Amino acid sequence: MAVVVHFSPPSLTAEQYDAILARERELGVHPVDGLELEVCFGSGDQMKVTVVYESMEAMERHANGLTPILEGMSIDPGEPEVFETHNLIRRGE
Repeated sequence: MAVVVHFSPPSLTAEQYDAILARERELGVHPVDGLELEVCFGSGDQMKVTVVYESMEAMERHANGLTPILEGMSIDPGEPEVFETHNLIRRGE
């Protein structure tokens, strides 16, 4: 079952998000197998991130690579909200 994770950090800029993403790609931890969709939105230092994974296991794999990066950059992701999906519709399905 797909899982939706919503991050609402106390403070996150677009520049910080881009730096996190670049570091993840550099280390080969993004995109993780099982990533369906990632959306970053907001403005100023109030950026939010919502990620859809194909399973809880995919989310955990991503967290294992992402957490040390966030710690190394001193970025507090806040407490993520995790939801199991009821339905996931893709274009053409």
